Amino acid sequence: MPAIAESAQGAGDEAVIACAFSEGRMLITEDRVFGELVYARGYSTAGVVFVEFLSRMRGAKPAVVVEAPAKLDAGLRGAITVIEPGRVRVGRSPLP
Repeated sequence: MPAIAESAQGAGDEAVIACAFSEGRMLITEDRVFGELVYARGYSTAGVVFVEFLSRMRGAKPAVVVEAPAKLDAGLRGAITVIEPGRVRVGRSPLP
């Protein structure tokens, strides 16, 4: 499956999250605006994974981004997840 940047280049944040939800895809991003869309504006999601790595730790990012979803599997579906070096936090939207 292509990345949204490839299939819908230039799409706005709302369009990106709506597309991911309609296709049942989790969104993996470094952009925290998607948290606002889910928590504050009530957008539905199949899951959002935020990746937060300092620039000096970027080399470890690819392995961690692949490893964490593989370990947590279905636990990420519909969740808001933050992946940081040495730490993964999984939460749910407070909105129904």
